[in-house]
Amino acid sequence: MVTHIVLFKLTEFTPERVAEAKNVLLSMDGKIPQIRHLEAGTDVVRSPRSYDLALVAKFDSLEDLAAYQANPVHQDVVRYIRSVAASSVTVDYRA
Repeated sequence: MVTHIVLFKLTEFTPERVAEAKNVLLSMDGKIPQIRHLEAGTDVVRSPRSYDLALVAKFDSLEDLAAYQANPVHQDVVRYIRSVAASSVTVDYRA
């Protein structure tokens, strides 16, 4: 199992923007067959170190992660996120 975690710092932190971004991330659920698990959440602590939004996705293999990243549905989400995020960081690991 490969876990893919991405944290996003939004350019504008408003309840509406965060909800919209979270919904866009979750819109991939059921549309990309390689995704085994998908969740997104908004930071509740809001510390200076915090990012605003997190995505956690799980895949059976690195090949499935690569197929997800190339999928047109994911690419549409990437384009949207790039328009609303100031930065992002990611980690991918095997559990």
